[in-house]
Amino acid sequence: MPVIPLPPGSGMPPLNEVRFRNELVFQIPNTVSPDDVEQIARRFRLTVMSAQPIGILGRTVYTFNLPEGLLVREVIRQFEGAKIGAVQPNYTYVFAQDQSAPSPEPTAGDPAQYVIEKFHLGDSHRLTMGDNVTVAVIDSEIDTRHPDIAGVVTERYDAGCGAKAPDAHGTGMTGAIASRRNLLGVAPNVKVIAICAFGGDATAESTSIKIIKSLDYAIGHGARVIDMSFAGPRDPALAQALQIAREKGVVLIGAAGNAGPKSPPLYPGADPNVIAVTATDDRDRLFKGANQGKYVAVAAPGVDILVPAPGEGVQLTTGTSVASAHVSGVAALLLAQKPSRTPDEIRAILMSTAKDLGPKGVDPQFGAGLVDPLKALRLLPPATSDKSAMAPMAPAGTAVASAR
Repeated sequence: MPVIPLPPGSGMPPLNEVRFRNELVFQIPNTVSPDDVEQIARRFRLTVMSAQPIGILGRTVYTFNLPEGLLVREVIRQFEGAKIGAVQPNYTYVFAQDQSAPSPEPTAGDPAQYVIEKFHLGDSHRLTMGDNVTVAVIDSEIDTRHPDIAGVVTERYDAGCGAKAPDAHGTGMTGAIASRRNLLGVAPNVKVIAICAFGGDATAESTSIKIIKSLDYAIGHGARVIDMSFAGPRDPALAQALQIAREKGVVLIGAAGNAGPKSPPLYPGADPNVIAVTATDDRDRLFKGANQGKYVAVAAPGVDILVPAPGEGVQLTTGTSVASAHVSGVAALLLAQKPSRTPDEIRAILMSTAKDLGPKGVDPQFGAGLVDPLKALRLLPPATSDKSAMAPMAPAGTAVASAR
């Protein structure tokens, strides 16, 4: 694994940015020993909380805790003045989902699942159901015993949740991608890597280091698609990891965010290496809480969506979270049909075949429009589908590259 240079530029958060813990993420070349890092921490009156080897970066990433009274910006300023490594806040991220609501017990192909008609899933699944594609879901704990997703999860990884009960968000997002019994997911034959990076409660959040660990695990264990149904601030270290993931051939799907049309861009959706998804309802109207901006690539059903809930239940969920999960499923279908497709090709197919909504052409509300899996799959006739192994991945670079 090549060693990736440290993130360029300053790790100082913008003046109005407060979405971080009283912790720092610190990167330094592996030529600096752990003992030396301990000495650096003591020099700045910090405590080493964790040391995480991150394979895609080729180095260990440290997390420092600040004592009471010491400010994150003040310590970053001191580090940058001393020119020691790369340091930044440990940013926080939350789900891009409105409050879930209970729903009656579903029946097979329940009409409340309007995504089935919107996505022409009957016809789409005659072409492919996502076989042999691995999707990583970075989320909360998933109820793997739920009848709709039983057998879907082939691997699990705890990125910092600890012992948590199954949660509605992770279970719902996995179901939107891969339900296969009473409810129908977009890609019911995929394999899912369940990565728990968010605590299972009403105020669940994750951090920079947990998400970077999650990406590292997903890439190292063969994920071709990574669903990121959460949102938060821009993070230099996370941005670098996302670029490496895309350059390695991983399709990154992210929620556009639920902070409304006046919100600044939310990440990782707004990162140029990520395909940002907004949410629409059963009449193709934009979800009123959705972020807007040039970074929005496509739209997908995301209002009053019926998905599994822990304990063999079901729930209605709304937000760009579940819209993102739906597009992760579509990306898996496209990769199952032709495994050699690159992330940039997947983005281009999704956008060029989308149903235009709102102003003509790509716009800040709907992006290129509503994703159309059947139209996308029909670009490549089944008789000529590529059944070969995945094409070799490009080596990871370090320059900030735009995939848009």
